[in-house]
Amino acid sequence: MEILTIEHLTKIYGKGDTAVRALDDVSFSVSKGEFVAIVGPSGSGKSTLLHILGGVDRPTSGTVRIEGNDIYALHESNLAIFRRRQIGLIYQFYNLIPVLTVAENITLPLRLDGRKVDEQELSGLLSMLSLQNRVNHLPNQLSGGQQQRVSIGRALINHPALVLADEPTGNLDSKNSAEIVELLKYFNREMNQTLIVITHDERIALQADRIIAIEDGRISRDEVVRA
Repeated sequence: MEILTIEHLTKIYGKGDTAVRALDDVSFSVSKGEFVAIVGPSGSGKSTLLHILGGVDRPTSGTVRIEGNDIYALHESNLAIFRRRQIGLIYQFYNLIPVLTVAENITLPLRLDGRKVDEQELSGLLSMLSLQNRVNHLPNQLSGGQQQRVSIGRALINHPALVLADEPTGNLDSKNSAEIVELLKYFNREMNQTLIVITHDERIALQADRIIAIEDGRISRDEVVRA
């Protein structure tokens, strides 16, 4: 079942002679439970693509459908709700709220939505993330690897349709990078979580089910690594 469908996606920044075509007629789909790596050189358009998939940057033209919903046909307020509930974002630099504890950062999407936290579910997630002994710590009391685990927990707490990760290991050493990749693979395999990761790291890309390469705003390669 296709959970994400992108059709003729184009993004142009600026106008006239100074216009930059960051994405140029990009189309592809992703099935539920797939792990897709998006690779490409700096400036290729891959981060622009991720931001559009995440509902944080509107395309110039084209459509993005998540579970059949054309997300850019939604009113801005409805898009914000959809994004919070159905898209989990993981960033290179974590983007945690410094004055909130581990538990508060993870449950922030629920609380912004006015929903009650399931303490049993939260406890299980903290255990899977190996953060059960860091529940009341603030971000500045955590290592980089632990902060990224909190970011992953925040992305997963709503059971989103998609988890989008932008260079999730780019700020970590090799040991923590390997642990974060294994964690993402665990949620992909065991919880059938659809995962799209942007990465410069070929070792990470080769662990995905599929690699999509982008150059100059266009898809240059779309290859199934493992069925």
